[in-house]
Amino acid sequence: MIQTPGIVLTLLAFVLVIGPLVFVHEMGHYLAGRWFGVKADAFSIGFGREVAGWTDRRGTRWKIGWMPLGGYVKFAGDMNAVSQPSAEWLALPAEERARTFQAKPVWQRAIIVAAGPVVNFLLAILILGGFALAYGDARTPATVGQAIPGTAAAAAGLAAGDRITAIGGRSMDTFEDMVRYVKIRAGERVRIDYVRGGRAASVEATIATDRQRDRFGNDYQVGLLGIAPAAPLVRPVGLLEAPVIAVERTGQIVQMMVETIGQIVTGRRSVKELGGPLSIAKVSGEQITLGWDAFVFLLALVSINLGFINLLPVPMLDGGHLLFYAIEAVRRRPVAPEAMEWAYRGGLAAVFALMLLVTINDLGNFGLWRALSGLLQPS
Repeated sequence: MIQTPGIVLTLLAFVLVIGPLVFVHEMGHYLAGRWFGVKADAFSIGFGREVAGWTDRRGTRWKIGWMPLGGYVKFAGDMNAVSQPSAEWLALPAEERARTFQAKPVWQRAIIVAAGPVVNFLLAILILGGFALAYGDARTPATVGQAIPGTAAAAAGLAAGDRITAIGGRSMDTFEDMVRYVKIRAGERVRIDYVRGGRAASVEATIATDRQRDRFGNDYQVGLLGIAPAAPLVRPVGLLEAPVIAVERTGQIVQMMVETIGQIVTGRRSVKELGGPLSIAKVSGEQITLGWDAFVFLLALVSINLGFINLLPVPMLDGGHLLFYAIEAVRRRPVAPEAMEWAYRGGLAAVFALMLLVTINDLGNFGLWRALSGLLQPS
């Protein structure tokens, strides 16, 4: 039976995910700017017309926009899209100009820009560290508990007790490593290296496609070899070790994201799998019905996604700014304003195109295009 959380709970969950993560991201920029003496004119959660706000004693306007799909910090001196000195900026009094973003050396500007994504990663590490403390560290050995009959593992001749050492040339230390690798490689033929009775061997197998449907009616296609795990080993984690495990897990999530993007770019995975705000809203509503632990884990995943995407070297994103600062550091002079302006126009067009694509995908996943197709069919 398909269960749905309802529109009200979905919207509430979406706000509870996006709002805090955007706030944390922008707070990273704000605090780094304040550390280096840059005045912030505005700190906004959401875009568009101001719904509520106040001005603090430093002159910063804190506000909430009506469209909760992002946010921004407007630093003093940001008088153009590329944040470069202009005639208007040069006309400012020297004392006021010294407190602007453009007046700071390139390394300080880079830290201010990078602070947003970095704080997103730190929040995810804090959450994952908390999970490690609460639930321990599961390290199921990369040993075949059972080669499930009728699966690729059984067809390849794997048997209980075989210790998997590598799949597709990648070293496997735990069963979780195998799951992460296989899950995103449905249909690929891989080499499996294993040890049986102290002797090394290898075999070729094609990862099957496992089609699944969850309680919310979502359909998934994941890779499946058909290896059941051996008995899991869960050990308690101390306070000092928890951050180490959290960093490791964050790195594993980022690695999966990079590999998935690579599969989309090379055509091995469909662009239809890309989702946008509507998908995040849907998943947020579903996860909050599964309990607060599932919802908080989703916060960590979305925070990692937000940090990762913002570090991509695309103009308009933080990574685009950092790319230009790196060029400036090497050349010892800023990139020409005209070149930056055209780059930012291209980046803006790319971001809008991506948003249009993921929105079309989201609407398709919600069944809108099938419904419209049905209405247009001749009776």
